[in-house]
Amino acid sequence: MGNISISQATLTALLAQWLWPFVRISGFVMAAPVMGTRALPMRARMILVLAITSVVAPIVTPATDIEPLSATGLLTVIQQVIIGATIGMVLRLTFMVFEFAGQFIAQQTGLGFAAMVDPTSGSQVPVLAHLYVILATLIFFVSDAHLVLIKLLAESFTLLPIGPLGLTSAGADIIVDWSATLFASALLLSLPVVIALLAINLAFGVMSRAAPQLNIITIGFPVTILAGIMIVSLTLDDLRTTCLELFDSAFVITRSALEAR
Repeated sequence: MGNISISQATLTALLAQWLWPFVRISGFVMAAPVMGTRALPMRARMILVLAITSVVAPIVTPATDIEPLSATGLLTVIQQVIIGATIGMVLRLTFMVFEFAGQFIAQQTGLGFAAMVDPTSGSQVPVLAHLYVILATLIFFVSDAHLVLIKLLAESFTLLPIGPLGLTSAGADIIVDWSATLFASALLLSLPVVIALLAINLAFGVMSRAAPQLNIITIGFPVTILAGIMIVSLTLDDLRTTCLELFDSAFVITRSALEAR
């Protein structure tokens, strides 16, 4: 059998075709929700990165003019990781809306003491917040938003080609300005429950003034919890609409940040 020889030009072309997409997609999976959390083993994340790279790399225009083992190549690697992590982080911020809304509702209903360790982040969060995150995750996959996200990741190589130049300050400002509105979105998501519980607490206040001999604390605490659970169950129907609106907003903001110059 003859010796198989690979020229340096061929090796550089292969690296240009597969290395840069692999680096950007690795940064994306590292920062993305669900896919980049502790709940998914490292081996599964690596398989996911390789699977997405095998689909995206053939349609990406290779950057053959960049030498991987050079200062420009090192800068390009850093920029690709930042771009991929930014795409994943924008969606992770969207999922934090549901976690914050669940925490706020749990505090108002008295369910904040029921906490568990979140396997996605390793921190202790109320069970109600974890429920909201699980429902948002299911809606994310059922609505095929993950496919839209992978499509956006593939289009990012056209919107922001491979090179030593990455996101601009204008793109970063777009993401920062948008993230400031996420707190308001979490409050709006929890507002129906908060208003209903406020009305219940006002009613208990009137009862305590009209009949001081009643032990309002003993009566009010279980009533507040029961009313909170009932109101949360009634408002879950609108969660899907809110999720889809936030996901669409995240995709639009990501595209705008990549296109900003």
